[in-house]
Amino acid sequence: MALAIAGFLPLESTVTTLSSVLGMTLVYLAGGFPAAQRALTALWQERVLDIDLLMVVAAIAAAVVGAPFEGAVLLTLFSLSTTLEERALGRARRAIEALMALRPETALRKTSGGAVEEISAAQLRVGDIVILRPGARVPADGTILNGHSAIDEASITGESMPVSKDPGTQVFEATVNLDGVLEVEVTKALAESTVARMIALVTQAQAAKAPSERFSAWFGQRYTVAVLAGAVLAFIVFYWLGRDWDEAMYRSATLLVAASPCAIVISVPAAILSGLSAAARSGVLFKGGAALETLAAVDTFAFDKTGTLTTGRAAVTGVVALDGDEERFLSLLAGLEAQSEHHSADAIRQDVTARGIKFAYVEDVSNRPSAGIVGCHTDGQLWAGNPRLAAQMNASLDHSALKSLSETSQTIIYLGLGSRVLGAVSIADQVRATSRSALTALTSRGIKKIVMMTGDRRPVALRIGQELGLAAENIHADMLPEDKVRMVGELASNGRVAFVGDGVNDAAALARADVGIAMGAAGSDVALQAADVALLSEDMERLAAAHDLARKTASIIRQNLTFAIGAMIVLVTGGLFFDLPLPLAVIGHEGGTVLVVLNGLRLLASPVRAKQ
Repeated sequence: MALAIAGFLPLESTVTTLSSVLGMTLVYLAGGFPAAQRALTALWQERVLDIDLLMVVAAIAAAVVGAPFEGAVLLTLFSLSTTLEERALGRARRAIEALMALRPETALRKTSGGAVEEISAAQLRVGDIVILRPGARVPADGTILNGHSAIDEASITGESMPVSKDPGTQVFEATVNLDGVLEVEVTKALAESTVARMIALVTQAQAAKAPSERFSAWFGQRYTVAVLAGAVLAFIVFYWLGRDWDEAMYRSATLLVAASPCAIVISVPAAILSGLSAAARSGVLFKGGAALETLAAVDTFAFDKTGTLTTGRAAVTGVVALDGDEERFLSLLAGLEAQSEHHSADAIRQDVTARGIKFAYVEDVSNRPSAGIVGCHTDGQLWAGNPRLAAQMNASLDHSALKSLSETSQTIIYLGLGSRVLGAVSIADQVRATSRSALTALTSRGIKKIVMMTGDRRPVALRIGQELGLAAENIHADMLPEDKVRMVGELASNGRVAFVGDGVNDAAALARADVGIAMGAAGSDVALQAADVALLSEDMERLAAAHDLARKTASIIRQNLTFAIGAMIVLVTGGLFFDLPLPLAVIGHEGGTVLVVLNGLRLLASPVRAKQ
């Protein structure tokens, strides 16, 4: 392109000097050779007549009829617009490729003898223990063994605020440890890390064309043939109407340029690629342009409950100590549950630890299947479990405080000493902090129906649904995976459906929906494989924002196509009936192409953030 511009400087509208001839030749070679090479490659390898061929033919036609200056303008502007398109679309690609640069080159690995050695991050293997100092990037996906710290996950999930991390929680490659020293066990090989999967997904997404993208390519190829045939026909008609040979050739070359579908062909991929890149930078991965386009048309959202609308982690929500000594009650309960692997036991241990209460000493703990656990305390036989275990211990649950707790549609764990009940705790899955606001945002954006599905009992489902503001008829409980698939199919009969889930039992429903969206997919391989979209953050408001981005992308595609087709009609009309000059056709054609690209790139400035 630079050579073309340099050669263009000494040109005049007529070729009268040697310098002009040399300059003209330079322009044709610099601007025309790359386009001719691309055109011949497409023709030879793919049997396709493309837009490059149209431009080369038009420039040659201009030179043949004694208007090489106009041909030089065409080739120069075409070369310039092609360069601008490549640079602009390259910005979108580089936004994803920059993820590779975030990977740390080295890691501090703890040896079997307790020493610390610095090695290449590529040498890390599953099971290795790495030390993370403040300010260090995480070299591989792993689980924290020791230490507490805040982690900046903006590069992966798009979270603007640091996330507090404790032992047992996950950390992801390329995130940044902000303060404490951490010991992390590597849980995934680098080839399977979150960053590796993000790059693979975006690469697949860019290769998988959206329906409108495929149509635009299909249209462009066939329309190119029609334009070439039309130019030949126009030459014959103009010559038959009495125009001389040179003028008929000039007019047909003008129509060739005016009718070229460059802007139409580039308008869709420019918007799709920019939308995919903007989403990925904010931790929302689309597996292709088709998912982006389909999400824009969705009018029904179906949600799995556990781990999607809720945190999937049980928490203590209520405590009843019948003798009034809540601290002693919780100490006994935690001492017994400390030796249980049940998720309810984990919730109790975390709650009691957070209160600063010391666990009581309990020994000889044993499980009672489907009932609870039993152990020995200095005061006697201690037990914790459900009403079935209470009955086995001949303990009565006929107390008003216990009855009130049991009516909350939560899991109740009773604690007893022999046949005497000491009290109970209620445990429940917690609604995500952003779930209700996300559902409200979707409704305000015109989503017609929001449905919640769960395998839990209906009372539990109703409690969660009411917290989320869902109507009872849109809350479905006691569902098996096949029931979710069936219901998604029923919803799809009335419009486009998106299903949002997080785990193995949601895979079939994710695949059945028009758009499957995996929640928190940074830690869910099965959901990631089955879904069309992956939210790496657990912020539910990203879902509404991703829907916004999809609709904005669809709107820009419509704008681009409308402008491109309208501009082409104006230029063709001018070429047929108003003697449109070739340079003006060139400027209109190439200017329109650049404008639709720049319009598509506006999406890069649209990070996935929910509007307030």
